[in-house]
Amino acid sequence: MKGVESRSERFVVIRRVTLIGSWVDGLLGVGKLIVGWLAQSNALLADGVHSLSDLATDVMVLFAARHTSAEADDEHPYGHDRIETLATVVLGVSLIAVGVAIGVDACSRILNPDDLLKPEPWAIWIACVCVVAKEAMYHYTMYYARRLHSTLMQANAWHSRTDAISSLVVIAGLLVTAAGFPFVDAAAAIIVAAMIARIGWSFAWRGGQELVDTGLNEQTLEAIRATILAIDGVGSLHELRTRKMGSRALVDVHITLTDPRVSVSEGHQISETVRFSIIKRLADVSDVMVHIDPEDDEVNPPSVSLPLRRELLQALESCWAHVDGVDAIEYLTLHYLAGRVHLDVHVPVRMLREPHRAARFVKALRQGAEVLRAVGHVRLITTYEAAHRDDL
Repeated sequence: MKGVESRSERFVVIRRVTLIGSWVDGLLGVGKLIVGWLAQSNALLADGVHSLSDLATDVMVLFAARHTSAEADDEHPYGHDRIETLATVVLGVSLIAVGVAIGVDACSRILNPDDLLKPEPWAIWIACVCVVAKEAMYHYTMYYARRLHSTLMQANAWHSRTDAISSLVVIAGLLVTAAGFPFVDAAAAIIVAAMIARIGWSFAWRGGQELVDTGLNEQTLEAIRATILAIDGVGSLHELRTRKMGSRALVDVHITLTDPRVSVSEGHQISETVRFSIIKRLADVSDVMVHIDPEDDEVNPPSVSLPLRRELLQALESCWAHVDGVDAIEYLTLHYLAGRVHLDVHVPVRMLREPHRAARFVKALRQGAEVLRAVGHVRLITTYEAAHRDDL
């Protein structure tokens, strides 16, 4: 992970940033509640509740970060990153609840003018302090949220910014109320409530999308496709699937190779190059599962019903029992392509010194294998040293 070497270091950074935010939220929340009560400002009281809700979400962030930092175990082989996602949803729902409660109270006061508060103009100073402090806290938290690719910290950063914006609304409400419009303070509280609920909904929705494994955006998918197709040996790709797990993104993809007859080790090398290239280019991606298809299995006939090596060799042994020279076969390479098994028959180079004999030999092999509907092409491959195993 760029910027942080381990999960434990990641947690240390999140804890430090969040604890600083907690002190700011606590001091501002208590200060606004006291000043709002003394100055009789409904909007400032609502803003104080907003700040204290920030303190509650700070505790939630610390809890989620602590558990998310735990390494994968037997019960959670993919890690604990979804705890951060779940906490983001809870944070969003809590913001919605706070916004609704503040809005209902403010609407009740507007409908009952006798309940309207008459705020003192001097209360504006605490709101000004909040704007500066919370905007600074937003930038501080967002810096580390982007560095750690933490959706939860981004949500908490925006929680701080909504507090700053709501304080601006409070300032406007106090100024207009001082001009002789007492209902404006309650109206400002409604605006603050709507802002809180809207931000809460956005994070609850985003977290919910992640919990149901919604894929990455199209721009990221295009970057993944371009990275894969630029790798030597890759012919095409399909079944590209992505999902988010907290700060991490996971990718599954099927690729076809330009040469479907490459060795297992070469195919593995190509797949590893695909995996490392995607992780290197996209910081959010932590793991890529690459499945190699020798051909596009969405287009070509499936090979799942074809016999495996042991069963096929037993059948070929019977079909080729009377073929002259079959004992010279060193080993077979099997290629499962287009719904058939194609055979590369490896024989010593001496078998090809007499072209006519070689032609008769391969013809006999093909004719003998015709009774096996699973077998496709048969071709001879010369070898200069004996194989390490005897397939027939």
